[in-house]
Amino acid sequence: MTDGAQLKLFNSLTRQMEPFQPVHPGEARVYSCGPTVYNYQHIGNMRAYVFADTLGRVLRFKGYDLKHIINITDVGHLTSDADAGDDKMEKAAALSGKTAWDIAAFYTAEFKRDLNWLNVTPPAKWTVATDYVPAMIDYAKSIAEKHCYELESGLYFDVSTVPEYGRLARAVTDDGEGRIEDVNGKRSPADFAIWRKTPLGETRQMEWDSPWGKGAPGWHLECSVMSAAELGMPFDIHTGGIDHREIHHPNEIAQNQAHEGCAHTGASIWMHNNFLIDRGGKMSKSAGEFLRLQTLVDRGYHPLAYRMMCLQAHYRSELEFSWEGLGAALVRLKRLVMGVEKIDATTKTEAKEQTFSAAEAMSIVHYGHFAEALSDDLNTPLALTEFENVIAYKQTPAVIKLSLIREMDRVLGFDFTKLTRQDLRIRPKTATITEPEIEAALAQRKDARAARDFATSDRLRDELAAQGVEVMDGDPLGWDWKLS
Repeated sequence: MTDGAQLKLFNSLTRQMEPFQPVHPGEARVYSCGPTVYNYQHIGNMRAYVFADTLGRVLRFKGYDLKHIINITDVGHLTSDADAGDDKMEKAAALSGKTAWDIAAFYTAEFKRDLNWLNVTPPAKWTVATDYVPAMIDYAKSIAEKHCYELESGLYFDVSTVPEYGRLARAVTDDGEGRIEDVNGKRSPADFAIWRKTPLGETRQMEWDSPWGKGAPGWHLECSVMSAAELGMPFDIHTGGIDHREIHHPNEIAQNQAHEGCAHTGASIWMHNNFLIDRGGKMSKSAGEFLRLQTLVDRGYHPLAYRMMCLQAHYRSELEFSWEGLGAALVRLKRLVMGVEKIDATTKTEAKEQTFSAAEAMSIVHYGHFAEALSDDLNTPLALTEFENVIAYKQTPAVIKLSLIREMDRVLGFDFTKLTRQDLRIRPKTATITEPEIEAALAQRKDARAARDFATSDRLRDELAAQGVEVMDGDPLGWDWKLS
């Protein structure tokens, strides 16, 4: 089921809303910058993949055949995004005593587990940077003569050789990009490394022979090569966090212009999600402690409460994380689950002869508003409201509502017809009491209250409270308990 509204997306390159017009009719080709797998991903990192997943779901909802690529960076990304410092993988390997390959495998698996927890649809292909090093060397060779120069430390891209460098970031000054490392011999502070030579006397775990000496590719080169190899040039959409808009993506565009011709930026549309921030500022692994999805799970929150938290804000808006906000997102999710459960139960008692067509289902006014919201640059906050309206709309037969719910959930990604209230109970990892024990105590308490034995009822409630179980009598959601 699709709708006729024109999909419009905000293009970071032009800073304007633009209609989505695929390079190949009927197809949508999307590349998303993936993680550097030297550590766990924090929940701010994960917002980027909830956003990219939502984009992909909307494209499929609109009827496009989606080809989505996410890369895994296992070499080349330095400890500063500004093209400075040590290779993150080499540094992590040195600190842990493990090989860089083992580090990459471990944190890749952890990242994919987090994506699964958030119901993020796997891409058509995972591209792993080290698998493409020969192609990166060939790519660099093809642009080196006209666009690069060699220094003792490596091969550098001369940004003056392409027009409008930094247009995406809108941050070009007379002094160039101020966050770029000032390497001795660079023609401009904005010039960046395409190939980094291994320093004399050193040996890296990840290094390859090249025309410029033994070394490793630059981080920016990887995405240009992998996106071109898997999606062709030009392709439709490139996504990433807003931090990539300032350096990484402008450098990708410069490489794409050098390789494909100055009119080509690589992707037709560049899209960036905004930061997830805490009260101390934007989240960053460089600050030391950071919140992982595992942290939320250990505190007893279902991961989909975080997905709800993300979708409640527009992807281009800053989103502030707080435990209170996460709790509110969980409450909203529970209300929706209860509404879907009730509708599902009603379908089993409705008249069997009820039928409907796709056209009749599309005529439901709130479904139409839902589709329009998604077509307006993925307006998920409004789409969620319209989803709630479909659930609440009493005039629609339950069997039709359930069909609409399933169709809308293709985009929202919560698996509402499978998710239960019990799945969403808050149960911290540190809790010692088991759910059967809680249920048994609540059954005894129910019998005591029915017999008006309030002393026993209060005693059981107090015993549960001492073990961290909050009994919620008369809660409008109908919850039995939660663990604090």
